[in-house]
Amino acid sequence: MHGDQLEEPCEDWLFTIMWRNETKITTFILLGFGDLHELQIPLFLLFLAIYIVAITGNILIFVLVIFDQHLHTPMYFFLGNLSFLEACYTSNIFPRLLLALLTGDRMISVNSCLAQWYLCSSLVATECCLLCGMSYDRYLAICKPLHYATVMNIQTCILLKVASWINGFAVFSILLLLLLKLPFCGPNEIDHYFCDYFALLKSSCSDVSFMKMLSYFVAAIFTLPPFLLTLASYVYIIAAILKIPSTTGRQKAFSTCSSHLIVISVFYGSLMIVYMFPKTEGKQDVGKFSSLLYIVLPPLINPFIYSLRNKEVKEALQNMIRRIVNSKPYP
Repeated sequence: MHGDQLEEPCEDWLFTIMWRNETKITTFILLGFGDLHELQIPLFLLFLAIYIVAITGNILIFVLVIFDQHLHTPMYFFLGNLSFLEACYTSNIFPRLLLALLTGDRMISVNSCLAQWYLCSSLVATECCLLCGMSYDRYLAICKPLHYATVMNIQTCILLKVASWINGFAVFSILLLLLLKLPFCGPNEIDHYFCDYFALLKSSCSDVSFMKMLSYFVAAIFTLPPFLLTLASYVYIIAAILKIPSTTGRQKAFSTCSSHLIVISVFYGSLMIVYMFPKTEGKQDVGKFSSLLYIVLPPLINPFIYSLRNKEVKEALQNMIRRIVNSKPYP
């Protein structure tokens, strides 16, 4: 009798392993906000409005930087890249979320899910690098004004831009290649509105402990240095501003970097709130809503920060509107 009792758990375990190895997942179900049945339409309208405002604002700034000669400076060169990045970022997340809220179709193929995660993670890493490049630009402008024109030339700007995009996408290519080799056999439900890395690992049949450690290592190596360099730049910037004797001079110097400082605070602040917030079992909804901070907030408010607080951007926008109105054919 004792032998039978020992054999049954062993047989169940073998059956589970065989079933998991034979059953391969081809699609995931993004549960998203599906449990909030009565709020599907209000959430759809809310996220649609956010997406329209974010994509319009960022594309508008990107277009202004390209076509207005007054904005052909290093600071706006980086701002144009940042706006383009955030337009891509929101377009990677929101269309599928809006489709799920409107139609209830929450299915996504494994390859599409991996592509969404890869683009999301790579764009966040790229933004870290671009913000670092922008902080270096402000550091030179305030702390080394005599060397600014020589150091921050077009070659330096292009080099920093290319390095930011390559670094951002190269970082997570390693993890993507490893994910592509993983067998997925369940569960196929992801309790989120986008494809989360650790949710994907939970659906794998194989041991993923190495990939968990590797993800922390990769994130620390490639995203922590840009953050520390950005922080160091602003320590020097603030110290230099405080040394300016006149109040008017301090205000003028601070105004040249205040918009960028706000953008950095929003971006890193929202990331820290999400990832340093204690993870509690059974409170996945808290994680879903808190992740909206870094998915919604930076792309939504950054265009307003740079347009409302920046005289040159407002003048460029007025000039563009004036040209459009003057070129409009009248009957």
